[in-house]
Amino acid sequence: MAEQTALPVTPDDTPAKPDAAVVRDALGVGVAVGLSGFAFGVTSAGSGLSLLQTCVLSLLVFTGASQFALVGALAAGGNPFTAAAGAFFLGTRNAFYGLRLSQLLALPKAVRPLAAHWVIDETTAVALAQPSRRAARIGFTVTGITLYVLWNVTTLLGALGAEAIGDTAAWGLDAAGPAVFLALLAPMLKSATERATAGLAVLLGLGLLPVLPAGVPVLAAALAAPVVLWARGRRAASTTGPATDSTTRREKDSR
Repeated sequence: MAEQTALPVTPDDTPAKPDAAVVRDALGVGVAVGLSGFAFGVTSAGSGLSLLQTCVLSLLVFTGASQFALVGALAAGGNPFTAAAGAFFLGTRNAFYGLRLSQLLALPKAVRPLAAHWVIDETTAVALAQPSRRAARIGFTVTGITLYVLWNVTTLLGALGAEAIGDTAAWGLDAAGPAVFLALLAPMLKSATERATAGLAVLLGLGLLPVLPAGVPVLAAALAAPVVLWARGRRAASTTGPATDSTTRREKDSR
């Protein structure tokens, strides 16, 4: 009876998660964030980009933070090259996501170039939250497909309806994507080290926002991880050092 009622186990001895549950979670994230492409379409059209330029950005760039940074800088009268550079630097975080996901997903080489286009905040968060490689692949794929389709469709609708919507800042639609990502991230901050890293990253990002170009504060916020790990190592060394020395002296005395 025990063998019949036991949960299925993955090769790494982690309890498996039903495929339906993974698909449900992935669809929830994909739909919630994908609908915010409407805000990007409106914002992009309002900043002076054409319908074609707006749609091409969503099709080829497909990373909301970089897209919003680009059109926001253009709307503020910034130099196009500076705006593009800020968006590029902001998007480099996806390269670091790819390093982790390449090991987790272990996709065939033939599909890796296509999968790389979907390596963004939301697909990474959903994949990393899964207990097994199979669940991670399903979560990544379903989130990527749902989000890519909806983001591009709503971008088109937003650009077409820009005049009817008016100012997106008044609606707060551009905050939908970051809000969903923070909701995904918060439950993953379980240890004091993780919470300290997240808190320091927020302080660095917000503190440097007024003085650095768009996109650079996010990269600078990544310095929070090595700083916290260094501080943790120093504290561990200071607390274990005396105990180790006294243990060594007792061993010498006993000899």
